[in-house]
Amino acid sequence: MMTKYENQIPTAAGMSFSSLVSMLKDSMRRSIERRPAGSIPMVKYEPAESLNVSDHPQVTWFGHSAFLLEIEGHRLLFDPMLGNRPSPVSWAGTKRYSTNLPIQPEDFPTLDAIIISHDHYDHLDYSSIRRLKNKTQRFIVPLGVRRRLIQLGVPSEQITEHNWWDELSFKGLTFACTPARHFSGRGLLDRNSTLWCSWVIAGQATKVFFSGDSGYGPHFKEIGSKYGPFDLTLMECGQYDERWSNIHMMPEETVQAHLDVRGGLLIPVHWAAFTLAYHAWHEPVERIVKAAHALNVTIATPKIGEKVVLHSEDYPSHPWWRSI
Repeated sequence: MMTKYENQIPTAAGMSFSSLVSMLKDSMRRSIERRPAGSIPMVKYEPAESLNVSDHPQVTWFGHSAFLLEIEGHRLLFDPMLGNRPSPVSWAGTKRYSTNLPIQPEDFPTLDAIIISHDHYDHLDYSSIRRLKNKTQRFIVPLGVRRRLIQLGVPSEQITEHNWWDELSFKGLTFACTPARHFSGRGLLDRNSTLWCSWVIAGQATKVFFSGDSGYGPHFKEIGSKYGPFDLTLMECGQYDERWSNIHMMPEETVQAHLDVRGGLLIPVHWAAFTLAYHAWHEPVERIVKAAHALNVTIATPKIGEKVVLHSEDYPSHPWWRSI
């Protein structure tokens, strides 16, 4: 019998008949700029020849929720969706805003680990994993996702999978698989057959939190109480809608979740690569910047591929999206 995972609190996905009808109407609207009119600016990623434990931690965002965390001499790649479409087939579904990337999967340096938050197509991309699997010998995933990777030829012994609140010590870092409020599945018959999660990464001097995909909920305060404060949070911001706000936060909720986990610097992710909702493509960042400033939250808005070095005096904040 297939295992079915559940959220901590009741979480309807908002897929009622009336919601589906209203979404069909929204999909026909042409007044909202759901895709950028021009090219997304990007910064070419140039990996350092070597990393030192004493280096300041830094993060490089590759669009949507894909990012590279370089921390205490280690390179960790999260949710590396670097393909052209978050879809089960290569010829259908929304296309990436730009087919150019700051770095191609084959050009990544050796990675200490690849970490996945859940199995949706916009987070676990099979084409990207096939191109990256020889770059690392460790995959860290939530329960049930191991079998997805084994199908791609990743050796089982290179994969560890974890339940909520599990902790893993790895190369001097501590990883904690923490709750999120979402769902999983890649087809019609496997909904919630794998777990979804957020991640805590704790080094000797720096702590980072990645929200994965999540609606707002009490788990953020739980995580903040158990593991905070965090030097950096990477929080989902984008592809939201009031109709499915239980499973994707609105931008103002993202800022509150950052405060709940006791975050320092906030970098919004889950935007600027694909159109998966009905808002303007740039609306998420405009709303979250406004909300962050209202609550005195330090926020960085890097270009795709632009490195953000923690503990700097200044962080990227130029509104580059307004010039497209």
